[in-house]
Formats: sequence, C-alpha cells, structure tokens
Amino acid sequence: MRRRAGLTLEAAAARARLSPAHLSRLETGRRQPSLPLLLGLARTYGTTVSELLGETPAVADPIVRAGGPGAREADGWTYWQAGGSGRGMQALRVHVPHGRSQGELVRVHPGEEWLYVLKGRLRLHLGDTEQLLEQGDSAHFDSLTPHRIGAASAAGADLLFVHTLLQSSLAGLCLGGGTTTHR
Repeated sequence: MRRRAGLTLEAAAARARLSPAHLSRLETGRRQPSLPLLLGLARTYGTTVSELLGETPAVADPIVRAGGPGAREADGWTYWQAGGSGRGMQALRVHVPHGRSQGELVRVHPGEEWLYVLKGRLRLHLGDTEQLLEQGDSAHFDSLTPHRIGAASAAGADLLFVHTLLQSSLAGLCLGGGTTTHR
C-alpha cells in the first residue's frame, strides 16, 4: 500500500508520525498495529482499514437509481445521494434555499470540489471573489480556498456537487462534528 501510494518508508513514517524503524516492523509483521495506528496508516495511504488488513471489499453497485436513498435535510438545505458511498469522491444533488448560506459559514478543508448548477442561480464566494453562476455553469476548485455558496434565486438553486472531503482526516470538523449534514 505504501508503494502504491508512491511513498518511501521515511515519507510514510513521517506522515503517520512513526519512526521508519517502527513502520518497517509493522510492514514485516514483527509488530502488531493498534486501531488508532491502523486508522492513521489508512489515511496516510488513502485507503480503508479493511483494505489495509487485506479484507476483500464487497463490490459496490456503481448505479444510484432515482428514488434511491432519501433526501436528508440540514439547515434548510436538502441533499440526495448521487454517487456510491465509501468512495474517494462523494457526489450529491443539493437544493440550496434562497437566503441560506449555511449560516454564512466559510469552509476551508483539504480536497477538491466541483459543482454544476442545474436550476436557478448560485452565489459562490471563493477567497476574496464572488461569482454568480447561472444554470449550466460549473466551478471546480481547491477546497483549501475559503469558500461558501448561497442561492441567488428566490426559488433557491439546485446543483450537482462532487467533493473529495471524506478522504480527509478533518472531514468530521467540516461536516459539523457528527451531524448528518454532507456539506
């Protein structure tokens, strides 16, 4: 897994906050890892603990059918799953009501975001700029750039939203620390 991630023993050890000797002993089976150590290594290698332990994952159905997982609501926003769960990218269909910019909360987190406006107009704040996106417009940005979105249409805005947020060890902070929101 370390090699697949393109990391040297030293680089992986530094990212996982281990000594290279300790990581080497884990790799050769001379040491047994604890659960917190496994979680850290899985994050370092961009994988899951199950895969790290050699478990064969169930094949995920790549199709998400209309009428599939139900809508979830948080702070007036409505979310529908639009992609498979447990993947490196998360895809959602989102309705953003007018006047609700998630409490004007500016987001900053590792990863990337892509959005496509299906209906309505969307106000996108990226860093120090504000963009008005119309139906059919899209945006793709590094989510370390401070950002927030809000509907600019009275009826709100509908969009497709894809992000790599859940790969981050900081995902819990960005998701509101255990709430059911996706954004």
